[in-house]
Amino acid sequence: MPSSAGYLVGAFVAALALFFALWWMLVSGGDEAPWIPAGLAASVVLLVALSAREVIMRRAWTRYLLDQGSEPAARTSGERKSSSRRSQSASLLSAAWRVIQKQSLEADSESNPESHFDVFHLCQDYLTSTDEALRANSLPAEKRIAIRAGQERVRALQKHHLLTWARDSSRSLTYDAQQRARTSDKIEAANRALHCLESALKFYPDELELKESSLAIQEFVGSVKVAHWVELAERSAFKGHYRRAIERYKDALFYLNRETVKEELRKPGVERIAREIESLQSRLGNQRNGRGEMSTEQGNEPRREGE
Repeated sequence: MPSSAGYLVGAFVAALALFFALWWMLVSGGDEAPWIPAGLAASVVLLVALSAREVIMRRAWTRYLLDQGSEPAARTSGERKSSSRRSQSASLLSAAWRVIQKQSLEADSESNPESHFDVFHLCQDYLTSTDEALRANSLPAEKRIAIRAGQERVRALQKHHLLTWARDSSRSLTYDAQQRARTSDKIEAANRALHCLESALKFYPDELELKESSLAIQEFVGSVKVAHWVELAERSAFKGHYRRAIERYKDALFYLNRETVKEELRKPGVERIAREIESLQSRLGNQRNGRGEMSTEQGNEPRREGE
């Protein structure tokens, strides 16, 4: 385990150095109370350092317990018996289970999806350690039954926290995508939400909620792409660039047929775009005919004397 005193001293020295550096800069700039912003900045650095250490050390300690639980106890003398090693391994697994329970309750009480993802990884580590313990033939039958019962409880927690993480993360990212103004930003945020759901589907491919959420996000991405090209086509048509508008409507039609779109929206969308393309082709033909008539009239004009 890393030294707590060394880390705290380092964090304090860094905060102190930041305080004096900011204080000197503010004094040089003529600030009347330079110690206030300098003290606030140093306090923030110290709090962040302490918080980061708390999170990292908590996970490190849990993984340490799990790793120790999967290894046989080292023999310190020839008289130590295998029963003492088994009891020590079981106690370490029990301690790891209590840590998982505690962090599970904390994650359920928070609104941060990443805390659920951390608990999911702890459950994975616990299951790996218990599988290794079960592969050893030194455990009695009652211990094996107890470990398997603990695995069932951990698997239930693992599923709960992974599904919660996928649901909350995808909802947050989808809402963020809906608030973005640029089409590329919308698609990027939606794809990140889709990645969360696909990661959960790798572990639970039969989960209906994950499939439905993934389909909804794919439909959102498809609608964004189609709407983008339709908007560009409408702008080109408004400016009188009919040929460009037709090409952009064709791009919208391409994404409408290629992307995941609701069937009840696909057919009306295709029909509407086809009508717009037909209308623009008619306008383009009239525009060409108008130019042709104008050139003919100019060619038939009588020449003036002297021309």
